[in-house]
This record gives sequence, C-alpha cells and structure tokens, in this order.
Amino acid sequence: MSFKTDIEIAQEASPLKITEVAKSIGLSEDDLELYGKYKAKISPDVMKRKVTEGGAADAPDGKLILVTAINPTPAGEGKTTTSVGLADGLTRLGMKTVLALREPSLGPVFGVKGGAAGGGYAQVIPMEDINLHFTGDFHAIGAANNLLAAMLDNHIQQGNALGIDPRQITWRRAVDMNDRQLRFIVDGLGGKANGVPREDGFDITVASEIMAVLCLASDIPDLKKRLGRIIVGFTYSGTPVTAHDLKAEGAMTALLKDALKPNLVQTLEHTPTLIHGGPFANIAHGCNSVQATRLALKLGDYCVTEAGFGADLGAEKFIDIKCRMAGLVPSAVVIVATLRAIKHHGGAAKTELSKPDPAALEKGIPNLLQHVDNIKNVYGLPCVVAINAFPTDTEDEIEFIKVKCAEYGVKAVLSEVWEKGGAGGEELAKEVIRICDEPADFRFSYELEGSIEDKLNDLCRKVYHADGVNLTPAAAKQAAKLTELGFDRLPVCVA
Repeated sequence: MSFKTDIEIAQEASPLKITEVAKSIGLSEDDLELYGKYKAKISPDVMKRKVTEGGAADAPDGKLILVTAINPTPAGEGKTTTSVGLADGLTRLGMKTVLALREPSLGPVFGVKGGAAGGGYAQVIPMEDINLHFTGDFHAIGAANNLLAAMLDNHIQQGNALGIDPRQITWRRAVDMNDRQLRFIVDGLGGKANGVPREDGFDITVASEIMAVLCLASDIPDLKKRLGRIIVGFTYSGTPVTAHDLKAEGAMTALLKDALKPNLVQTLEHTPTLIHGGPFANIAHGCNSVQATRLALKLGDYCVTEAGFGADLGAEKFIDIKCRMAGLVPSAVVIVATLRAIKHHGGAAKTELSKPDPAALEKGIPNLLQHVDNIKNVYGLPCVVAINAFPTDTEDEIEFIKVKCAEYGVKAVLSEVWEKGGAGGEELAKEVIRICDEPADFRFSYELEGSIEDKLNDLCRKVYHADGVNLTPAAAKQAAKLTELGFDRLPVCVA
C-alpha cells in the first residue's frame, strides 16, 4: 500500500482565506494583521477585548484539552497529529474548536526531527511556511537574545562599571539552527578594539530564556518586566546582573512587539489554529504561549493544545508551571501511544516493531499505565488513551491495550486521524466530550511554599516514582544560591 507524503497532502489542500477562518470564531479582518492569504497575526486589541478587559462576561472560557503522550521513542508517538485530528473531530461533531500549538524550530526541521504541523490528513497549513520562517517570530527572539549579549559585552568593553566577572557570564548567544561548531567558542579576539576575549557559545533559539519568557508573558508591559529580570551573569562579588541593570529590556521589547502576537492558521479541514511560541520541553516548559491558549479558550468552546515529550515531563510542566502561572485548569487529558512505541518500551528492536509481539507489548504497557495513573491520581484529571493507529497494528494488539486501560478505569480509543483526518478522530472526540463532564479534583504535584529540595522530592516521588532526590554538592550549592536570591518559592522546571 502506498501513501501520499505529508507535503503532497498539504500541497493538494484547498485552504480558506484566513479572513474566512477568522470569521468562524468571531473575528473580523480588522482584528488581523495579514501575512499573505493564509496566515495572520491577531491584533493586541483582540486580546484586550476578549481576555484582558473582562471578556469573560461576553465569552466564558471553553474547555481546555491537553494532549500528552507516553515517553518518547524513536518509533514516534504522534502528539501533534493526534491534536490536529482531535480538533478536526470535535469540529465535525459541531463543536466550536480552536487548536493551540507550538511553532517548530528551524534546526530540527533540517535535522532529523521533522516538522511540527501534524501529519497525513491531520495537518495544519500552510505546512511549509509553519516549518520554515512562518511569521518571523523566532528571528525576532534570536535578535532580542543577541542584542542582550551585545549590550553585555559592550558594557564590559566600555569600562565594566557594574564589575561583571567575564568568567561568570551565564547569557549565551542564539541561532535557530543545529550547529554544534558554535556551542562552545572563544570570541572578542582581534585586539582591544574588538572586545574582551572570553569563552562564549550559542544555544538554539528555542532554548533561549527569551522564548520561555515570551510564552509566559500576558502583554507588552508584563513582557518588559520579565525581560528586565533575566540574569545574565554575576559580578566579581557574586551579585547577579540583570538585563535591567544593562538597560536592555526596552530595546528587547521593541524587537519582540510583533512576535508577542499569536499567529492564526488552519487545519486541512479549516479548524482555526493558533500557533505561537515554542520553548523546548527538554529544558523549558515546552508549551505554546499563554496568550494563544487564553485567546483560544475565549474564541472556542474547546481548546486543544499539547505539551512536549512524555506526560512526566511535558504534562507535568504544563500543569505545574503554565497552568499555575496562568490560572488555567484542564478539563481533560489525552495520552497518546502507539503499539510500536509500547513494544519498543518492552524491549523490541526498532526494526521489529511492525511485527506482532505480545511479550514486548506486555512488558512495555506499564509505561503507558503509569502515565495514566499520574494524570488521574497525582493531578486529579479525567483522561483518555488515544491509540495512534498504524497499518501494521493488529486487532488483538489493540484489544489488549483497551482491556489493560479499562482495568485502570480509562477508555482507550483507536485514533485513525493520520489516514482519515477528522473522521478518524470522531470516536476520540466523543470520549473527550464525555470525560469533560466527569468530576475532577484538580491539583498540582507540589506547592510553592516548600523549599527547592521539597519540590524536587515531591516531583521525584509523585511523578517519577523515585524514593526521593539526592543533591550533589554542586547542586546543593546551586539550590542554596537560588534560595539566597529569593527564587525558592518559584516552580521547578525539570530539564
């Protein structure tokens, strides 16, 4: 059996003009800043009208659906594809639905990871634009990052009035490309006129703290305050130096004023989609922007969003960081799994995953069931398992997963969205609608009042099911320093 490629499917699509997509969620052309026919940024006036200035009275929040997954394997799980198909499935059932996703980083797209616009017949379009430059948000974030780096080095060059220790600079430069040659460098060479030589390096743009800051900011003033608090290094006496100390936050905010506006596109089936921000989930909180999620909840009856990596990392940070800081409460959680990935967890080789293997399935399913248990019993949220279908799956294997999940009191639903689009997600959508009405006892995995070590212990015991955490001497020293600086009452971001 031959299948069309993702890009062939995307290029054969007949998208609506973005103004028509906007109309379906109550937005006019005046609410948009157009980037051609099929993508647009949403004006800040919409945020003020719908979210900031008491829009709740006119548009109560829709239901927030989080899509997460089992722990990632080389076999792939398909969170974004499932998110897109679920949103289209909800739309097909007559639900006013808005999808809220992250923007992909350019580096992994040209590496091995692929894009982040879904796949098969569950895609967001224009796919090529989304996976390449899109509306320029990441370029603006890279420019703001490097402006701060330039101002930092210029301050040292011009006499270093703040007494910054070049050996304790924590701020690095950024480029949105996988370029290991630039990870660790020495710069400032070429004589006195060309700066002060020091060790430096580049991170990929999505790993910049500015990306995480942008995605948690509620508006321009909040963004400026958050940027000003960024610590770039320490003085010779050990005092932290911030972007505010360098008077950099105003110029950085100016570079980011358009990047802060959510981007509107559509799925193949014309479900409105907000794609905005993309902090890496392995080092940051791994979710799309607070602005986009809040706006989606005002514009639709259902907002489908996702968090990066497995539920223990992505869903944990989505809930314990993003939901806590933004006042969000998920109505339901979808845990995505493939039979191939479960077999891989059970020890099957990647080359053997297409073959029936009951023993590997039996050994691998505890990974899925532990995530189910965490969502239900740690966070108190209703959930459903989405079995992301592959042509090689057998009915016996699918039935095995359904039976095991049923023993945990959770329904497992076959999702065929890659092959069938929204039609293949209707059964999943029906179960999501059903569990949204189930009683929930939502809670976080830790409270903010405890020490850094208390929070780490709660996370390790409740989410990772370890006996606790042991801090190395270096880590204990870091925790003590963070406590001294007043950061001990903040959420913990697991990297």
